[in-house]
Amino acid sequence: MVQEGTGAIRDGGPGRRLTWPWFLVIVAVYAGIIQGLGLLTGVDTGHSDSAFPTSASLVRNALIPIGASIVFAATVVTWLGWWGEVLRCRVPVRRWVRWVPASMLAVSLLGLNHLGDQSVSLVACLLLLGLFVGVGEELMFRGIGVQVFRRAGLSEGKVALFSSLVFGLVHLSNAIGAGAQAVLQALIVSTSGYFFYLCLRVGGVILLPMLVHGLWDTSLFSNLVGDEPQASPGMALIIVLQAVLIIVLLVRRRSIEPETAAVPA
Repeated sequence: MVQEGTGAIRDGGPGRRLTWPWFLVIVAVYAGIIQGLGLLTGVDTGHSDSAFPTSASLVRNALIPIGASIVFAATVVTWLGWWGEVLRCRVPVRRWVRWVPASMLAVSLLGLNHLGDQSVSLVACLLLLGLFVGVGEELMFRGIGVQVFRRAGLSEGKVALFSSLVFGLVHLSNAIGAGAQAVLQALIVSTSGYFFYLCLRVGGVILLPMLVHGLWDTSLFSNLVGDEPQASPGMALIIVLQAVLIIVLLVRRRSIEPETAAVPA
């Protein structure tokens, strides 16, 4: 298997073959599990200004359905026989791209400093939720999704674009509870998906994007928990960093690939 100058991987690789239309079907099932179980096990929090006012609401509205989606994603990877390729990424980037995961981790950690007034159980559930989201969504989109588009022979630029777009589109399913604002969320999430894709290439293993994604979402979710949720100063940092990363990557998008891109895989 050889990665060419365009970043294309021409060999299909080991395991079963999965075309992108079938990948979209899998993504639809994945979203259906989260939304369907959320409706079945969830509790009504409409009486509260918080999405997760209690530990019980966080467990039933988020942890259970997302936990089930992890099982589904892991089952799909196992059935495909793709664990080796999903866990490891052998497509390097230039050194400056390391700034992406480093800055996201730093800002995410700063965004958690306001949780001292929440109960230990609620904070523990929040951290577990971040872990679940990081593992589940990275397995599905930077794991299965990236492999689907690579095995289709696409350049790494298109792999990043299409896997990130699908990642954003699946969040349109949140329109069930969030309404029209889910469209804006999907656009923002698509850019975040591209950041997580770069984290995969920087780390060389899927564990790095799982960690970055988990902490990033934990920082975001931390503004939605408790009886009286309030946007923390860390939320502003996340918004600023998101905008900065978008600008930087638009300007430097052509300098992501190493100067010598042809390496044996």
